[in-house]
Amino acid sequence: MTSDTFLRLQARTQRFTLGSPRDFHIAADGSHVLFLRSSSGEDRTHALWVQDLATGQETRLADPAALLSGGAEELSAEERARRERSRQQGAGVVGVATDAAARVAAFSLSGRLFVADALTRETRELTTDTPIIDPRPNPAGTRVAYVAGGALRVVGIDGADDTVLAAPDSDEVTHGLAEFIAAEEMNRSRGYWWSPDGERLLVARADKTPVRRWHIADPANPAAAPSVIAYPAAGTPNVVVTLEVIGLDGARVPVDWDTEARPYLVTAHWSGRGRPLIAVQSRDQRTVEVRAIDPDTGATELVHTETDDTWVEVTTGVPAWSPDGELVRVAAHDGANRLFVGDACVSGDLQVRSVLDVGDDVLFTASAEDPTQVHVYTSGQTPTRVSVEDGVHAATRSGGTTVVVSWSLGWSGPQVRVLRDGVEVGRVTSLAVRPDLVPEVRLLTVGERGLRAALLYPTGHVPGTKVPVLLDPYGGPHAQRVLSTRNAYLMPQWLADQGFAVLIADGRGTPGRGPEWERAIHHDLAGVTLADQVDALRAVAAEHSDLDLDRVAIRGWSYGGYLSALAVLRAPEVFHAAISGAPVTDWTLYDTHYTERYLGHPDEQPEVYTRNSLIDDAPGLDRPLLLIHGLADDNVVVAHSLRLSSALVAAGRPHTLLPLPGVTHMTPQEDDVAENFMTLQLRWLKDVLGA
Repeated sequence: MTSDTFLRLQARTQRFTLGSPRDFHIAADGSHVLFLRSSSGEDRTHALWVQDLATGQETRLADPAALLSGGAEELSAEERARRERSRQQGAGVVGVATDAAARVAAFSLSGRLFVADALTRETRELTTDTPIIDPRPNPAGTRVAYVAGGALRVVGIDGADDTVLAAPDSDEVTHGLAEFIAAEEMNRSRGYWWSPDGERLLVARADKTPVRRWHIADPANPAAAPSVIAYPAAGTPNVVVTLEVIGLDGARVPVDWDTEARPYLVTAHWSGRGRPLIAVQSRDQRTVEVRAIDPDTGATELVHTETDDTWVEVTTGVPAWSPDGELVRVAAHDGANRLFVGDACVSGDLQVRSVLDVGDDVLFTASAEDPTQVHVYTSGQTPTRVSVEDGVHAATRSGGTTVVVSWSLGWSGPQVRVLRDGVEVGRVTSLAVRPDLVPEVRLLTVGERGLRAALLYPTGHVPGTKVPVLLDPYGGPHAQRVLSTRNAYLMPQWLADQGFAVLIADGRGTPGRGPEWERAIHHDLAGVTLADQVDALRAVAAEHSDLDLDRVAIRGWSYGGYLSALAVLRAPEVFHAAISGAPVTDWTLYDTHYTERYLGHPDEQPEVYTRNSLIDDAPGLDRPLLLIHGLADDNVVVAHSLRLSSALVAAGRPHTLLPLPGVTHMTPQEDDVAENFMTLQLRWLKDVLGA
C-alpha cells in the first residue's frame, strides 16, 4: 500500500478490481485454465495467462507490451463503443475466445489479431484486415472468425486464406456485431456463432438505416466535428436485425422468422445437441419465442413461447439444449424465476439469476431467501449449492472442472477456487490491492415490504450523536447495491467517514426477489422507486435515532441520478439536497428496449412518460440540486440534464450544473480528476446541509 488517499487509490485500482483474474476458459480435459489479469492491482493493462492445474504454475501467454513492442495501444471507434457498452475501462487484452478444447485462444490488441496456444505457450500475430473486432476460433481451433470494417471474415489459424464471408452493402450495415440495443440492454455482446463442426456460422446482419441520428459534440474542443450516432430512442425505429447461415464455402441461407412481429434478436445457441436456437422478442417485450433453425434451409420451427402481461425477462445463458435434447429455459412461474429442463423445474424455490453451463446437469446462479447473496448451484430435484461461504459468487465450468469466483463481507477482492468433481484442487491468484478501509456495514431488512438496506456510520461513531443522512442508491431495474460483499461498501464507508450516516436501499424493481417484485415498477418507475427510498429511510430512522432527518441528502448516477433528482423534486419534505449524475430526465430520450419495457410505447401512452419524466416538475424545485453529466455520454446523453436545467432556469429555480468534457457514462477514473471530482461533491453536500 502507498500513502495515497483512498480516492486516488480507488481511481488507480479501478475500484480495487485491477489485478483480479477474470474471463476463465477451462480445458476440456481439465489440464489448464486460461484467464485474463493485469500484472498488479494498479496496472490497467490486462494480459492473457494460463495456469497448469496439475502444478498450479501460472504463465503469462500474451504480454501486450511485448506484442506491441512497447508501442501505445490504438483503439478503433467500434472497439471504444464495445468497451463503453460493457463498461470496460481496462487496457490490453480485455476479451478472449477459445476453441472447444480451450487450447487455441484468439484476441484483439490495438485492432490486430493474435492467437495463443495454451500447450506450446506460443503467441503470434495473424496478418489480417484491420482494425478487427471480436475474434473467435471455430470449435476445432483451425480457423478464426473476426469482424473488420463491418464485414465478417475468416482466416486460417496459420494466417492463410483470409476470406470475406459477408461484406456490408452500405456504411449502415454490419455483419457479425451486436447492435447498440443488444449490447446495452440484452446482454448480447456478439453477433455470430460457429457451428459445432466449424464449417458454418450463424451471422447477424444489423442495418441501422432506419434509426434516427443524434450528434454528440465536444464543446471544449469546438474545432472537432460532432460524433454522429444512430440512437434508437423510445418510440422511434430500431436497427433491423436479420440472420443468415453462412458456410465457409460461400453458401448463404437467410433465416426465416417474422421480424416484424418479433424484431428483437435476444440471443442464439448452436451446439452439437440439436438445431441452432434463437430467442426472438416482440417490441412490447410481452412475448419471447424460442425457435429452432434448419441450417440447410433457414426455416425455423417454434419450440416454445413465453408470454407475460408486463414483460418477459431476459436471462443470460438460455435457451439451450440439454444433452438429452430437452429445452433449457428460465421462466417466471409460481412467484419465482425458475429453471426448466423440458417441462421439469430443476431449481426448486430459488430465484434464478443466470445459467452458466449446461451439461449432465445445469450450473446456475440464484438467490434463496436472502437476495443479498448470490450462490452457484447445480440443478436437480433438490438443487445442490456449489459455493460455500456467504457472499456473491459466479462460476465457469467445463467437464468436471469448475472455477468459482467468490466475493464476501469477510474479505476484500475475489477468491478464485478451482474445483474438480466438487473438490478444491487449486486457486487462481488475485493481485488486487486490498484497501486499508474496512467497511462497518449493517445489513437490514426494513418496512412492511422487507426492503433490503445497508447502513454505514462514520468509523468510531459515538451512539447518541446525530449525523446527517446521505442516501446512496441505484434503486432501479437490473442492478443491486445491497449485496453481501465487502467491496460494495468501500466508497459508502469513505463517505460515511466524512460525517454522514450512509443509507443504501434496494426497492421494488431490483433483481433477486422474483417476478412480482421486479414488475411492480411497470408504468410507475417514479412513484414506486421513490416511495421505497422514503419508506427505507423512515423505517431505518425509527430504529436508529442518530439519523438526523432534518439533514437528508441523496446522490446517485444513471438511474440513481434520476432517482436523486426525483427525490428533491417530488419529496422535498424528506430530501433536503441531491446530487444527480447522468440522470434520465425525459424518458422519450432513452432507448427503446429499456424504456418501452417499463413505460410502454410513448405514442400509445404519452401520459405514462409525462408522469415518469422530470421536466414538468422543474417549477417545484426548492431544494439544492447539483446536476453532473458527461458531455461524451452516448447512453444517457447530456440533453437529459440540459433539458432539466433549461426548465429550471425558465422557472427561475436555482440549481448547479457541472458538465464534464470528454466523459462518457462512466465516471472519471484518473487519479487527480477522480479525487477532485468526489471532493467537489463532498464540499457541496456539506455546504448545502450545513454539515
